[in-house]
Amino acid sequence: MVQSEAHDVPTYLAELPDDRREAVTRLRDLCLQELPGFTEVMAYGMPTYERDGTPEVAVASQKHYISVYLLRSDIREAFTERLAAHDMGKGCLRFRKEPDYDLVRDLLRATASGDGSVIC
Repeated sequence: MVQSEAHDVPTYLAELPDDRREAVTRLRDLCLQELPGFTEVMAYGMPTYERDGTPEVAVASQKHYISVYLLRSDIREAFTERLAAHDMGKGCLRFRKEPDYDLVRDLLRATASGDGSVIC
């Protein structure tokens, strides 16, 4: 998917193919459950989760994978071993098949429990 021009997350989800919609919706639900006090917004064409106006997590359906953007370096460093088994860019965790929801839940819980630096 190219960068979405959706103005809200429900519209973004409605644009996705069925197989992607289910996975991205499940990731969204995890974000809403595990990131209390965060605000869900559309930023950079994807659902983004901000704390005090600062984006810390985002989710996107890309052409060949689903991405979870981890914008805090301390979280990526704390999960180095678990992330090593996955396709990981500088701040982008990529899932070409079914996302590892347990890993994402743990990453979100760690994000919610701290306030490290964001590397945007």
